[in-house]
Amino acid sequence: MREARPKSRLLALGSAGVLVTATLIAGAVSAPVAGAASRPAQDREAKGAEIAAARAAKVGVKWQDCPADWGLEKPIQCGWVSVPLDYAHPYGKQIKLAVDRIGNTGTKKERQGALVYNPGGPGGSGLRFPRRVTTHNALWANVAKAYDFVGFDPRGVGHSTPISCVDPQEFVKAPKMDPVPDSEADKTAQRKLARAYAEGCAKRSGAMLPHMTTPNTARDLDVIRAALGEKKLNYLGVSYGTYLGAVYGTLFPGHLRRMVVDSVVDPSREKIWYQANLDQDIAFEGRWKDWQDWVAANDAAFHLGTTRAAVQAKWLQLRATAKKHPIGGVVGPAELISFFQSAPYYDSSWVPVATVFSKYVAGDTQALVDAAAPDLSDTAGNIASENSNAVYTAVECADAKWPTSWQKWNRDNTRLNKNYPFLTWSNAWMNLPCATWPAKQHTPVEVKTHKGLPKVLIVQSTRDAATPYGGAVELHKRFKGSRLITEKNAGSHGVTGLVNPCVNQRVDAYLLKGALDGKDVTCAPHATPKP
Repeated sequence: MREARPKSRLLALGSAGVLVTATLIAGAVSAPVAGAASRPAQDREAKGAEIAAARAAKVGVKWQDCPADWGLEKPIQCGWVSVPLDYAHPYGKQIKLAVDRIGNTGTKKERQGALVYNPGGPGGSGLRFPRRVTTHNALWANVAKAYDFVGFDPRGVGHSTPISCVDPQEFVKAPKMDPVPDSEADKTAQRKLARAYAEGCAKRSGAMLPHMTTPNTARDLDVIRAALGEKKLNYLGVSYGTYLGAVYGTLFPGHLRRMVVDSVVDPSREKIWYQANLDQDIAFEGRWKDWQDWVAANDAAFHLGTTRAAVQAKWLQLRATAKKHPIGGVVGPAELISFFQSAPYYDSSWVPVATVFSKYVAGDTQALVDAAAPDLSDTAGNIASENSNAVYTAVECADAKWPTSWQKWNRDNTRLNKNYPFLTWSNAWMNLPCATWPAKQHTPVEVKTHKGLPKVLIVQSTRDAATPYGGAVELHKRFKGSRLITEKNAGSHGVTGLVNPCVNQRVDAYLLKGALDGKDVTCAPHATPKP
């Protein structure tokens, strides 16, 4: 899943023109398991990955100061790793991946190698990971003594041969169409937008689309490992980054040393990706209600009602007002969902979102416009936002075969919307380009344990909206010897970034000593935000 970002980049904008959750996960190619060198000759992608990794190990990374406009201060260093666009043709077209690092803060003796990070998406950049050291992030201080922190832009993302599907300034323009349809005509209009978006992806980035898969990104990860001079990978993945880790662990089990996966995408083939998005709609509704309960409990601060029902009534009233007359001329229902959905995503958004809502109800409409409207002057942010959404769409559409029947989409989302209306239709339109995707769609990897896979640490909260709890349970079953830490009665996405000693100490113990509890652990929730 994507990390929290500045407003203009926080959430992906669906083809239907709804800024909505680019949550999830991403799928897979019919790819071989590790140890593939000894497999039949037809296993060309596995062989290609081996060739590319051997080449990268010889070349290494030429580290230098990061470009000034990347926003990465010294002593963070940047470099490039070349990978094949198509691993079946390892000597064919190469693309460059941007990588960065900061050395371990401890002694040479304390160093345990590189820790490579992916924040999710698909479409998220990991380049800010080394800034956990330069900004003195206390949660990661112990781990930073032992590891170089390494980030990268996955293929298609940011500085790594970026893809695009639509002009970025057009992409962010508001107000968009209300994602919740009032009529068949509304649905027809949204379907046209989704098809046009898919066609735009083909027109602007067609050569990349067949190769924008999770298994290819997993192969890229192995090439990065080799370029870093590491015999085995240490990996931290959050949200979609957990699926990337699961696929890597399946394809390269013997190349993995330690892996922490946090807020887990369900890796089963049946879930990637269509069903995963439907599951998400249900989970978002539950976490939306959790937030409303908290707002009601803090009515003294926000004055939005003393019950969930009262807060919901004010939300529906706001939505209806914005539908009739977009607030400030730019904030309609689509923009509202984009802004408000950060509350069910992250507890860190609970206070800011409730504060803006409270100000609006008290008569200050400007605060809502400032928070929810696009900033057309932020061209760099808009380029990043459009690129992030393009990668999200390209990976999810390429990873798996999606339903092509509109009747199925219509039936499933109409049914879900009755009980889970907060996100259902906006999520549907965001993913609908996959129904008419113009490039090959693959079969997801069967994630499972193969010889050499180390013990993996899985961390998950029970009420996560973006990656429902069942995903962690499923990966735990598939990766033998793994340990699951459950944060009970909590739901903020990305547990390892929160202050909860029960979790933090175990993550440290695993990464620093390889230590795991003898059985799965349940932790009490982290502290609830205070107004």
